[in-house]
Amino acid sequence: MAKLKIRSELRFILNGRDVALSDVAPDQTLLDWLRLSRSLKGSKEGCAEGDCGACTVLVGKLVAGKLVYESVNACIRFMGSLDATHVVTIEHLATGDTLHPVQQAMVDFHGSQCGFCTPGFVMSLYALWMKSPDPSDAEIEKALQGNLCRCTGYEAIMRAARAISSYGKAVKDPLQAERKAVIARLIELQDGSRLEVSVGRDRFIVPADVDDFAKVLEAEPQATIVAGSTDVGLWVTKHMRDISPVVFIAAIEGLRTISENAGVITIGAGVTYTEAFSLLSKRIPALGPLIDRIGGQQVRNMGTIGGNIANGSPIGDTPPPLIALDATLTLRKGKKRRTISLEKFFIAYGKQDRQPGEFVEAVHVPVPDKGDKFAVYKITKRRDEDITATLGAFSLKLARDGTVASIRIAYGGMAATPKRATAVEKALIGKPWTEETVEAAMEKYAEDFAPLTDMRATAEYRALAAKNLLLRFYIETTGTKAPFQVSRYEAA
Repeated sequence: MAKLKIRSELRFILNGRDVALSDVAPDQTLLDWLRLSRSLKGSKEGCAEGDCGACTVLVGKLVAGKLVYESVNACIRFMGSLDATHVVTIEHLATGDTLHPVQQAMVDFHGSQCGFCTPGFVMSLYALWMKSPDPSDAEIEKALQGNLCRCTGYEAIMRAARAISSYGKAVKDPLQAERKAVIARLIELQDGSRLEVSVGRDRFIVPADVDDFAKVLEAEPQATIVAGSTDVGLWVTKHMRDISPVVFIAAIEGLRTISENAGVITIGAGVTYTEAFSLLSKRIPALGPLIDRIGGQQVRNMGTIGGNIANGSPIGDTPPPLIALDATLTLRKGKKRRTISLEKFFIAYGKQDRQPGEFVEAVHVPVPDKGDKFAVYKITKRRDEDITATLGAFSLKLARDGTVASIRIAYGGMAATPKRATAVEKALIGKPWTEETVEAAMEKYAEDFAPLTDMRATAEYRALAAKNLLLRFYIETTGTKAPFQVSRYEAA
């Protein structure tokens, strides 16, 4: 077996130039580096937590041999995650004195006032335009979920977004024209070596592959694992935490696979929400709207389902529905693997069933049988791009006589971990699926949960909302013709 090569230089493409760096700290963000080291100040810091979108840039990466550009939040994207990528900033769009079609549309339709947020909007629309040159209003709004503006009221930006293709053709865009050359260069940069960079006492590692990751983590079990950095990024920008040494895993191809076999969807720990959306929304439709409400598009392009599980947050959005679906985890340490129930992975607040040097390799999600009922409901202060106050997930199987054959109910935001409502489940199993049964079972919530009051909701609100979500699930599964929620596109 050939000896693994170790490289000490971070390499990527910035706009039209190659970059090679050997003095990058593990907690250095892309935004700080662009502004302070390269004087590229079009990208702004508004929130430093991936919420406002003023820092948006594009990152191009190879996915199954194809070059894909995605909008990301530079304020929480660490430099160490950029090896063998193409970073595109607002400064790369205009050609001489000629504005890019996205920029010209924003000018002509008055999509900017103070201008602080404008570069971020332009970059988000640029990513959308390359993917969908004539997008629907729903597609535009989804692409801009992660961009906030205090001036224009958004309608002018919407008009600009609709008009971009009248200023130019996406197929003739420079990023399309130079695609073959960029792909060739990125392939060269993917040299199969492990990247190790040290600055003083701080350092980071980018493993060569999954096996190498397992070796690295066995040797350094206390290292901070960073996939999408949508959570760890805030550890740095908001809490000033020391995260060194860091192991960046977003580029590991072996963790970025998603497939279905025998009715079970297997999701690698490095699969992003965006990458998982197509299969999950098709096979388990209730998960589509949930994913659409996890952060903005930039966060979904970076954040991973595996990371959402592994960090053990009691308000993570994916664990409750996956627990309700009876998902399992593959955990790996070195060459050894074990599979456990996702529900049992969460032990206590901040504590998971993961040994030193062990990592989440994949999650396995059973697809509900035909006729099963499954739903997930997320409660937040604002509908889009907000953190959960409480989230309920329900998976129901009815017997032929209309009684509850089995039911799994799981919640986030109601306890120190994502947690099943076992007392409520016991009150429902074997009983007829009726409003009377459901209302009686609602009294059992007090046995399962004692929620806390915090900035997102009071304990009383959480307790009442949790009960009402079960009632909503009952009503929606008994043939009601009055939908609980209608989008304005459906209403129109």
